Amino acid sequence: MANESYDAPTREKHWQEVWEKADIFRASNDDPRLKCYVLEMFPYPSGRIHVGHSRNYTMGDVFARYKRAKGMNVLHPMGWDAFGMPAENAAMENKVDPAIWTYQNIETMRRQLKSMGLSLDWSREFATCSPDYYRHQQKLFLDMLKKGLAYRKSSKVNWDPVDHTVLANEQVIDGRGWRSGALVEQRELTQWFFKITEYADELLEALETLDKWPEKVRLMQANWIGRSEGLLVRFSGEILAMAPPFISSAGEVEHMVESLRRVLRAMPA
Repeated sequence: MANESYDAPTREKHWQEVWEKADIFRASNDDPRLKCYVLEMFPYPSGRIHVGHSRNYTMGDVFARYKRAKGMNVLHPMGWDAFGMPAENAAMENKVDPAIWTYQNIETMRRQLKSMGLSLDWSREFATCSPDYYRHQQKLFLDMLKKGLAYRKSSKVNWDPVDHTVLANEQVIDGRGWRSGALVEQRELTQWFFKITEYADELLEALETLDKWPEKVRLMQANWIGRSEGLLVRFSGEILAMAPPFISSAGEVEHMVESLRRVLRAMPA
């Protein structure tokens, strides 16, 4: 017995089949125990699981198993961030229908994730490219449009010339697209906006109550909300007396003030 080696592929496959047959990771809405919801970022179905996926979902799995061992009713689901331009571009590159390409990748990645033995409730699985999912998003959008909280206007955007899509500031790293690596261009496009400024104060006040969130996450949320209180600058006649020698008249002071205003207007909110 002491010399017996651990046959990982055989033993892990055996216990994974036992777990699946017993459905031990399914969460019940009727379970009276204290509930715990564990959710990692949904993976984009690019085709294969890589080490970054393994790291991310292993950490989440450790936490979910810990809470389950503490006697909690743990909901630990999995889904697929499968909607958008990257999927369409990849499908065009591979000359295959986007739906076929996406669902084939989901099938492969699901099989790979299951081989890791993660404590996931696969009965809750969904893909964001499914009409069963995005119809709810469409309804929310139409509700916001009716309330005047969604509107269109022209604005500069970060444009990825390879993925042919708009990037958030956080997706631009050293001037390049985070996925394609292409140099990002500034383009003027007509696009949709949500009027979150209507709720900026309420959202920021609510952030203060999330005292168990990491400070860096709360700061990111505050920056995304983007409330700006402006900048108050007071100028007086003393400016002329304090001005450098090359400023010799009130007209030049006025010109200097107007130049400063232009700089301030160009500053990000």
